[in-house]
Order: sequence, then structure tokens, then C-alpha cells
Amino acid sequence: MWLRMLKRTRMVESQLRERLRAQFDTTLPRFDVMAALARYDNGLKMSALSGILRVSNGNVTGIIDRLVEDGIVVRVQVPGDRRASLVRLTRKGHEEFARQATAHEAWIDELLADFDAEEADTLSERFDAVTQREKRA
Repeated sequence: MWLRMLKRTRMVESQLRERLRAQFDTTLPRFDVMAALARYDNGLKMSALSGILRVSNGNVTGIIDRLVEDGIVVRVQVPGDRRASLVRLTRKGHEEFARQATAHEAWIDELLADFDAEEADTLSERFDAVTQREKRA
């Protein structure tokens, strides 16, 4: 079961990567960063962003640098802390993320169309149970 889930997960991820590249000339990690920042209007410190994404600060820094160059993200100094900055989406970033997120949602719907709502709910509940068991351990 695990290998089948992993195979399907990799297939979906591969499709998302290719579609983001072909239709938006972007990458899945850039999309993931924008998705995380879209949830926080006031921005996030880099350490918080890397924690949400579960990657190293170094991985996020390069992506943020390129998003800043493209006008998608802005860095803002944290008052009272010269070493820290917040990153947040610009207006252009919000607009671009909205375009990409709409397409992403449609792709997910297409790629997972074989699951009806009841099956999706059952799978979600089962994965939530595994997560809860992991937290208790």
C-alpha cells in the first residue's frame, strides 16, 4: 500500500511540476512559498517560513531572492531587530499566486477525479488518524 501511495504521490507531484513550468514558467517550490505567504498578510520571518515548509533556511533564501527580483515578494525590516526581516507577497505576488492557485486547484481536481467525495473524506480521516497517533507517540 505504501509503495502504491508513494508512486501516485510522485506522479501527481511530477504533473504539478511540469504544468507549473509549462503554463507559468515557475517551479513547485516557488508555488509552495507563495502559498505559505498568501496565508499571512503581515508576512513571515524566514525561520517561520522554512518551518512551515519544513525545509532549511538556505533552501528558502534562494527562492525568496528570486521572488524579490521578480517583484512577487518584498522583504520588510522587523522593527527593533536589525537582523530579522519579514517576507510577504506584494500586490503583484497576490495576483500571480491567485492565477496559479486557480490552475493548481483545477489540476488537483483533474488528477484526483477518480475519488468521490466520500472516498476523499475517508482517506483524509485515515491520514488524520495516523497523524494524531504520531503526535501522541
